[in-house]
Amino acid sequence: FHHKRTRMVTVQIGIVIGYYLQMKRHIIMNSIPRYVIKSLHADGLEHYRFNPPQRYVDEGVVYRKQLGTDKDKAFNVASKMLSELDSYIEKVSRTVSVNPTVKGLYDEYLLSNDFIMLREKTQKDYIYFLNIMLSTNYLGRKDFRKVTTKLCKLSYEEWVKRGISFANHIISVSSRLYRYAIEMGYTELNPFKNVSKKSKRTKRLIWTKEEVRSFLDEAYSDYKFRSIGLIVHMAYEFGQRIGDMRLLTWDNIKFDIKQLHLEQSKKRKEVFLPIENNLFSMLQKQHTDFGFQEYVAPNTRPKNNKFIPYSIHNVSVVAKEVMRKAEIRSELQLMHLRATAITEMDSSGVGIGQIMSVSGHSNPQSVQPYLKHNFKSANYALTKRKNCDT
Repeated sequence: FHHKRTRMVTVQIGIVIGYYLQMKRHIIMNSIPRYVIKSLHADGLEHYRFNPPQRYVDEGVVYRKQLGTDKDKAFNVASKMLSELDSYIEKVSRTVSVNPTVKGLYDEYLLSNDFIMLREKTQKDYIYFLNIMLSTNYLGRKDFRKVTTKLCKLSYEEWVKRGISFANHIISVSSRLYRYAIEMGYTELNPFKNVSKKSKRTKRLIWTKEEVRSFLDEAYSDYKFRSIGLIVHMAYEFGQRIGDMRLLTWDNIKFDIKQLHLEQSKKRKEVFLPIENNLFSMLQKQHTDFGFQEYVAPNTRPKNNKFIPYSIHNVSVVAKEVMRKAEIRSELQLMHLRATAITEMDSSGVGIGQIMSVSGHSNPQSVQPYLKHNFKSANYALTKRKNCDT
């Protein structure tokens, strides 16, 4: 009796296993492949479409394709395209699999389409900030999956010593690196995401015309400060950011019509600005001496026999040296030049719409923080009102 019962149980188990395998084959044969979309069209038939993520389409690995109404043929084509996609992902993943450190992740990110599609200026900034991150607290050597928010916070406190904006930039770019890792399926956590960034509440100081003039006189009197002088001169006259002036190329200067054509780096707004005579004269002189290379105001000291732009850090350091020589207030910063230009336009009665055409702001609310309540502006407004009444 015992043997009969054992055989009966064995047969039952065999039936269950056979049924399971049959159902599994049925599910595999009828399940829709990854990235395949099924939809019912007006003709009453089910149509299939291969719809992979946009990033893989942009990279030219696969493409979107209508697969028709024949399910077997559609699934077969989709399977082949998925095989190509998986091979690509495996190939790209080798950098991290061989070197699963933050540095290995960084190396792979620089080869990714996410990074390649960034503007050249943005690429240089990312590399600059990420290399600082890698060198802090040996972050570059650590397994990127084991980096903790606590370690990122400790590193952030080190960066803050060099400036809040500086530290916040590093956190933002490092967080972007980890978002890439999450998108690639390497990790589910971003240790930089939860680091609380400090708010930089710096009062916008205004340069006086005399201080701008003193700075330019000092900078233009010494060849080694010449490009720094031109960067400051353009930032003040055009009301633009120092970073955009630092990386300005000769293609942006239209000498025949005395105009600057610029796509701003922050919001990619286009501005078209006239060049006043004194600045135009300096640009002509600069073009005579530096027109053989692409940058309008490069570092006057070549590196490896090549003229390159000032770095974010060095442009500030050299400017501070000029300010000391010119005996200008030490609390002033180069970023205050844009605020100075906007404030001067407002004080002169320039309408906010016209100011926006210079500054590149998208809405009036963005300009408001730059506007100052001062006697000149108030006097202009009240006088203009009185003249309208008469």
